[in-house]
Amino acid sequence: MRLDALNTQRLAETKCSCHLPVLGPAVRHRRAVGFTLPEVLIAVVLVALMFAAIINGYLSGAIRSQWSGYALAAQAASVEGLEQAHSAVWDIALQKNEVANMSLSGYTSNATSLGGYVITGYTTNILDIPWKGTNYLLATNYFTITLFPENNASNLPVQLQMIRVDTVWPFSDWGRFGLLYYTNTTCTYLAPDNRDPSTLGGS
Repeated sequence: MRLDALNTQRLAETKCSCHLPVLGPAVRHRRAVGFTLPEVLIAVVLVALMFAAIINGYLSGAIRSQWSGYALAAQAASVEGLEQAHSAVWDIALQKNEVANMSLSGYTSNATSLGGYVITGYTTNILDIPWKGTNYLLATNYFTITLFPENNASNLPVQLQMIRVDTVWPFSDWGRFGLLYYTNTTCTYLAPDNRDPSTLGGS
């Protein structure tokens, strides 16, 4: 009987020693604290601003890439206009000037005081960018062809022609600033050919 009572006492002491400590009011309050409504709203606003900045960065990059493609295609169209003038025959000895007779819309020719002329006109081309159906982009090449004597029409005047091509093309900028027009300009000088064999001492 004495042994059983001793075991019962030890078991009771063991159970008492396993009890968790009682938390005070300050500890319970500290564990129950969370985010307040203003803190949550500020966090949501910061996350929204971060995502807006990321999306705007991607959109700006896409718009600039599209603009670069259009500008490169417009430059190619402008150079193509110069090549049309280069391929035309201009031979003073044969009295042949195909440069002045290029097929241009809105063709005008005005004489200058030094015996030359200024020719203006334009052509319309589709830019060399991917398109399907009617989803193409038109550009306009404005030509200005100027004939002038390099030595001011003195004895044996040396004639030159200046070819200028202004390629005007539209870009919508994805609706941010409306429809905008840009211009790519190229310019070169042409000297006359000499394809008459008699003027070169040929037979």
